[in-house]
Amino acid sequence: MIVNRRYLEKFTEKLHTLPSSLTKSDLLISPFRLHQENELDIYYSPHNEYINRTATIVIAGITPGFSQMKTAYETAVDSLLQGRTLEQMAVDTKIAAGFSGSMRHNLITMLDLCGLPQAFGIQSAAQLFGDLRHMLHTTSVIKYPVFIQQKNYTGYKPAITHSPILSTYAFGHFPAELNHVTGPALLIPLGKAAETVCETLIRQHSLQNLICLSGFPHPSGANGHRLKQFSKNKEQLERQIRSFAAFVDFTIEKRK
Repeated sequence: MIVNRRYLEKFTEKLHTLPSSLTKSDLLISPFRLHQENELDIYYSPHNEYINRTATIVIAGITPGFSQMKTAYETAVDSLLQGRTLEQMAVDTKIAAGFSGSMRHNLITMLDLCGLPQAFGIQSAAQLFGDLRHMLHTTSVIKYPVFIQQKNYTGYKPAITHSPILSTYAFGHFPAELNHVTGPALLIPLGKAAETVCETLIRQHSLQNLICLSGFPHPSGANGHRLKQFSKNKEQLERQIRSFAAFVDFTIEKRK
């Protein structure tokens, strides 16, 4: 198990000051702020501190939204009240908050429709968030929640490459995290902004043991073009997933 304790210990002390039901006024405050750059704020959230090194599927968003942040903090408080260790708490928050809510439902639906279960020999992508969680690593290009004037950052305005702090996370911390995954693993970036970062890292040879799936829409309900994008790219996604599954079978056979 790999758990980044750099911030866990520091921010765990602040969890005891939180109420049981959380709002933006409880979390988007200076004690939880990591960075500030012009109108951009990055706040701490504990759910992207655990790395599943043995994952065969890696799903990467652009940055956690407030809904995921809220779930992560509420889970962290509950986990510690139950006497769990920091490492166990990191896993608990990852499981609870990673692409939680309606976004997870939309994500599972699209993964099922583009043939991922058949390629990986499972019944449904829902199992990746349940009994087959050991196959999955969830993360974000910018691992901590980013807000512009307290609104979720979407990957644009500013573009990641136009922000020094966002670039540091996307092109420094993010590949360093993914290179802990032993692979081979299928990397699924959600939406164009995350995909652009992943493609850049691959061109720079900054990612090891990962094959990137291109054309997967962001599953957020706020993405009104999600269904149209998925319909357009569905066959392409199916081919890429089948190709990866065949490659994994080949590499396993080759190692025997």
